[in-house]
Amino acid sequence: MKKKIFLSTLTIILLAVAIFYPKISASVDDLYLKIAVMNDIISIINESYVEEVDWAKTMEGAYRGMLEELDPHSVYINKDKLKTVKEEFQGNFQGIGIEFDIIDGYITVISPIVGTPSERVGLQSGDKFLKINGESAYKITQEETFKKLRGPKGTTVTLTVKRVGEEEPFEVEIIRDDIPIYSVLAHFIVEENVGYVLVNRFSQKTAEEFSDALHDLKGQGMTSLIIDLRYNGGGYMNEAVEMLDHFLNAGDMIVYTKGRLPNANEDFYATGKGEFKDLPVVVMINRGSASASEIVSGALQDLDRGMIVGETSFGKGLVQRQWPLKDGSAVRVTVARYYTPSGRLIQRPYDNGLQDYYESIVLADETDSTVLDTTDKPVYKTKAGRTVFGGGGITPDVLVKRHLNLSKPTVKVFQHSDRLFFKFAQELSKEYPNAPADAENFIFNEDLPEDYLEEFLSFVGDKVESLTLEDLQKDKDYVEMQLKSEMAKMWWGNNAFYKARLLADNQFEAALEHIPDAKALPGLKP
Repeated sequence: MKKKIFLSTLTIILLAVAIFYPKISASVDDLYLKIAVMNDIISIINESYVEEVDWAKTMEGAYRGMLEELDPHSVYINKDKLKTVKEEFQGNFQGIGIEFDIIDGYITVISPIVGTPSERVGLQSGDKFLKINGESAYKITQEETFKKLRGPKGTTVTLTVKRVGEEEPFEVEIIRDDIPIYSVLAHFIVEENVGYVLVNRFSQKTAEEFSDALHDLKGQGMTSLIIDLRYNGGGYMNEAVEMLDHFLNAGDMIVYTKGRLPNANEDFYATGKGEFKDLPVVVMINRGSASASEIVSGALQDLDRGMIVGETSFGKGLVQRQWPLKDGSAVRVTVARYYTPSGRLIQRPYDNGLQDYYESIVLADETDSTVLDTTDKPVYKTKAGRTVFGGGGITPDVLVKRHLNLSKPTVKVFQHSDRLFFKFAQELSKEYPNAPADAENFIFNEDLPEDYLEEFLSFVGDKVESLTLEDLQKDKDYVEMQLKSEMAKMWWGNNAFYKARLLADNQFEAALEHIPDAKALPGLKP
């Protein structure tokens, strides 16, 4: 009865709207018919379904389905999920560290959060979780996902994963850990006074953390900057705008939004108060870089203010506004699209459904790492007249795919739940009576003990039976990076850990190589 009273009230409101706003009466009539059909469906289920209906669960499914029909990023957020969302951007929590969505009934990884257990075991964008702790994860809700994947630090969860391009699923055991609340995970100086800042998301304090990092690096003699936005899935737009303000001149457009309603249309400009307008900048992006990351990279590219290196970004250019609902839940609805200063729409097409939307970015550019196919990409011009490309995401100035090409046994070592690299690094560190005096020299110049590969193979033992010395020799650069980063973290902390992670990183090497190009950009004001 209450449902019928509610629907009748809503009908009266809609009819009143139609009277006072006749231009939308046709759409209101259609909406009224759809509401009436929904009312009939609810009544039929309530009166005739074979079992007692869990209306909270059923209606939540209806809410989600309705929003999924709009676009990939309009979502219903239940009360528990809303609490989790706030934690991710404001507080602290413990879990495995992924950004995900439920696609075709399965948890699908959008991107692993840098520095978390999911990144350490090698989860990738597009991975689907078939089972959690041996139980089917099909048709799992977001609420159930958080309950199953989050948990106290040190506890484990076993996932059965299906990966795009691989025929057979595989299992991976993940040890839960603290998920970092800081969005700037590391900052340090590398060769020739190049500053490096790793930003993994845009939360409420990202701009403040980024500003602190810049000023610290300036004090260390920084003369150019690399911003690493790889696997940064975005967050708050205003934090990206404030970050960009450090580098741009007064009046430079940063981003603009366009929606159906006037209040969704906004233009964002630089204030000119930034202290780093003469600092050469290179930005690293990949397919996990989305939303606010694309605002930063797109604006710097369009304003000829920074070189973009890496892979085409994700292509998330929809602006959501969140409304609280009476039951403590919320709805996040797309109200506008955002555009870079040159007029590029960053949003990728999603006409072929959610599965294609997420999988297509994983499969893109697989055939050649040095040649970018721009055949179907619309052409735009930067402020100084350079050619840039639209069509979804930010197309980098320098296309460089990350090269790993690891043997399968080495991948198994990396994914092993016993954290074999970490444990062996602890053993290997015992061969050093004292920590090396200089972190930089240890990471980039010193060799590990001569027989460390043989020792590692012996240490792994029967945990990865198929591993051979030939595998380790083939993947020596990668193995060295893993061991040095773990040892560096033990001795010098997170900055040294992330500095060592840049070993054999061909995208980072390309970023260094193109700093002279960043210095020559016409948008740089010396």
